[in-house]
Amino acid sequence: MPRFSVIVPAYKVQAYLHECLESVLSQSYPDLELIAVDDCSPDACGAIIDEFAARDPRVRPVHLAENQGLGPARNAGMAEATGDYLVFLDSDDTLTPDALHAIADRLKETGEPDVLVYDYARTYWTGETIRNQAAAQLSEQGPAPFRLADRPGLLRLLMVAWNKAYRREFVEEEGFVFPSGHYEDTPWTYPVLMTAESIATLDRVCVHYRQRRRGGILGTVSPRHFDIFEQYDRVFAYVDRTPRLDCWRPLLFRRMVDHLIVVFGRRDRLPRRRRAEFLRKARTYYRRYHSPGGAPVPARTRLHYTLVRFGLHRTYHALQRTGALLRRTAKLTDRLLKGVRSTALRLHYRIQRCLPVRSDRAVFAADGVRGHGCNPGALEQAFRTHAPGIRTAWIADTGQHGSVPTGTRRLRPDTAAYWTALARSKYLVHNADFDRRLVKRPGQVLVQTRQGTPLKRMGLDLRERPAASGDTDFDELLDQVDKWDYVLSANRHSTLTWERVFPGGYTTLEYGSPRNDRFQQATSADVARIRESLGVPEGAVAILYAPTHRDYRRTQRGTLDLHRVLRRLGPGHVILARAHHRHGGPLAPTGGQVIDVTDHPSVESLCLASDALVTDYSAIMFDYANLDRPIVIHADDREAYEAARGTYFDLRSFPPGAVSRSEDELIDIFATGHWRGSRSAQLRAAFRERFCPYDDGRAAERVVRHVVLGERGVPPFVPLEQRHPVPSAVPARPR
Repeated sequence: MPRFSVIVPAYKVQAYLHECLESVLSQSYPDLELIAVDDCSPDACGAIIDEFAARDPRVRPVHLAENQGLGPARNAGMAEATGDYLVFLDSDDTLTPDALHAIADRLKETGEPDVLVYDYARTYWTGETIRNQAAAQLSEQGPAPFRLADRPGLLRLLMVAWNKAYRREFVEEEGFVFPSGHYEDTPWTYPVLMTAESIATLDRVCVHYRQRRRGGILGTVSPRHFDIFEQYDRVFAYVDRTPRLDCWRPLLFRRMVDHLIVVFGRRDRLPRRRRAEFLRKARTYYRRYHSPGGAPVPARTRLHYTLVRFGLHRTYHALQRTGALLRRTAKLTDRLLKGVRSTALRLHYRIQRCLPVRSDRAVFAADGVRGHGCNPGALEQAFRTHAPGIRTAWIADTGQHGSVPTGTRRLRPDTAAYWTALARSKYLVHNADFDRRLVKRPGQVLVQTRQGTPLKRMGLDLRERPAASGDTDFDELLDQVDKWDYVLSANRHSTLTWERVFPGGYTTLEYGSPRNDRFQQATSADVARIRESLGVPEGAVAILYAPTHRDYRRTQRGTLDLHRVLRRLGPGHVILARAHHRHGGPLAPTGGQVIDVTDHPSVESLCLASDALVTDYSAIMFDYANLDRPIVIHADDREAYEAARGTYFDLRSFPPGAVSRSEDELIDIFATGHWRGSRSAQLRAAFRERFCPYDDGRAAERVVRHVVLGERGVPPFVPLEQRHPVPSAVPARPR
C-alpha cells in the first residue's frame, strides 16, 4: 500500500500535462501511486497518460468513456486509490520539488491527522511567482493536530481540494465525494474541514498553481458560473444533516456572500446579459441562508453586502462606473501634479547650481542596500571620525531612514533638499551611479566605491552578453564614468578589471574595501549579540546562504531546497537565507531552522553572525574571506551562468573552499566535515592572499586621508599573518 495516492484528472491540458505528471514522479519521496484520469479529453491527454504508465509502474491510467467534469473525474480516481493519503493535483499545476517528502514528514510529526493543509504559489504565464497572501494561516506554531474550531482562520484560504492531503479512510468513512459542475471544490472543502477531528498545517509551498493567460475554467465567460448557487445548497444541506455543525452557519453565510461578490465583480465570468439575473439570485440566497451572529461585516464590504441583499444591479453597476471614473480622474490629477512638481524641482536644481559649492558637505548613497551600509556607509562613518568638520548626508527612502546614524542628515530622493545637496556638496560618494540628471560641477569630487571584487563580467564586457546587459545604455554608462574622480579597489585584480571595463580619467585607490573594516574591528561580544538578535540558537552552526542574481532566468526561484538540506544535516544547524536585492522575495519559507534575512540592513552583520558561507558567484565570497571562515561554493548551473554572464576566472580552479555541484553534494560536504577540513583551509588561505591583501581594518581611513585631508602617506598595510579577525561562534576545527 503506497503512502500517497496522487489523483490527477486531465481534460484539454495536453500542453501542461507532461510537466504536471513529471513533477509527481520526480519527487524525492517515491512511495506513491499516480492515478491519472483521462476525462475523455479530445486532445492527446489520454495518449500522454498511457506513455507515462508504460515507463513507470506507479502510474495507473483511468480512461472515462465520456466527459464527466472535474468532480466526477476525481471521484473516479478516488475509487482506484489505495494510498494512506489522497493528494489531488490539477493537470496544469505542479508539485514543487520534495513536496511529498515535506508532507510525509509533517504527517508523521503531527500524528497522522485527517487533513493536512499546505501552501501554494501562483505561477503566471509571464514567469512571475507569487505566494499565497494568506500564508500566515498556515503557521506551524501551537498544538497540532487541532480542530477547525481552534483555527477557524483556515476558512480564509482558497477553498480548493489541491492544497490538502486527506487520510483516505477518513474520506471513505464520511462518504465525501465531489459533485459535478463548476466550483465543485466548495461542497467538498467546507464539509471536510468542519468534520475532521484532526487537522494540521504545513507552512511550505507544495503546489505551483498555474495562472494561464487564457483557457482557465474560472476565467471563461459562461452561464456555468451559476453552478455556484447549487454548490452552496449542498454545503448548507450537509450542515442540515449534521446538527453539531450549526455553529458554522454565520461564517459559511459570510463566505458564501464574499464568494458571490467575487464572481459577480469579475468581468471574465458572467455573460453581460445575465449579470442582473445573477444578482437577483444572489439576493434570494442571501435571504435563504442569512444567519445573524459572528463577527461584524467590515466597513469596506458593508456596501457590497447591502447591494447583494437587495439585488440592486443598476446601483451596483452605477457605483462601479462611478468608481472607475474617480480612479481615472485621480490618475490624471496625479500625473498633472507630478509634472508640475518635476518642473519646479528642475528649476530649483538649476538655481542651486549657480550658488557656490560647499567644501564642508558630503553626500552618500548606496544602490541595492536597504538603508545605510556597504562601502559608502563605511566611508560616511569614516568621514565623521577622521574629518569631523564635514557634514554628511545620506540618500534613502523614508522607510530606510531608521538605519541612518544620528547626526547624519537624511535625504529623500527627488526632493528639493536632495537636489540642493547634489548641487552644492563637494563630496559625492556612491557604489553605483547617482541620478543621471546630476550635473557634476567644477570643484565637486565624486568617489565611486563599487560593490566588491568582480567575479562576474561587468561594464563594457557586457556588450556581447545581452542576457546580462539588458537595456544598458553603454554611451550613458561612459558618461557616468567620466564624472568619477576616484574608484576604490580591494586588490590588483579589481584595479585591472575596473580600469579596463570602465575606462576613464579617474584615479584608482587600491586601499581595500571600507565595508570590510568591520571584520577586523568587531569583537566576540558583537558576534554573540548579532546571533541572539537573529534568533540563532546557542551552539548551532549558522550557515549564511547568499546566492547572486541569475541574468538568464526570468524568475529567480532557487534550486536548493533549504528545508531538505537542514533535515539531512540535523537540528544543530540553521540557515540564514539572504536573497539578492533583485530577487523579489525570500529564498524559502521561513520557519524551523531557516531564518530569512533578506531584509536585514547589514550584510556585514550577517557575515559576522555566521559560521560558514554558501554562495555561488556572488562578490560576498571575497569579503567573507577576510573573516577566515569556511566558504562553500554551490555552482550547480555553471555552464548556464557562464554562457549568460561569464566570469573572470574559473572558480573550480581557484575556489575559496569546497565546491558542490548538486544539492546532495552540498549536504555531503557539511555532513562529512569537509566544509571546515584542512583542504578547505588551504584553499581559503590562497584565496585570501590573492584577493584580501589590503583589508586590514583601515581602508576607509586611508580613503578619507587621501581624498579629504590630502595626505599621500597613508597608513601602512597590516600583513595577512598579523591580522586577527573576530572568530566565529562555532570554531572551524577540522574533523
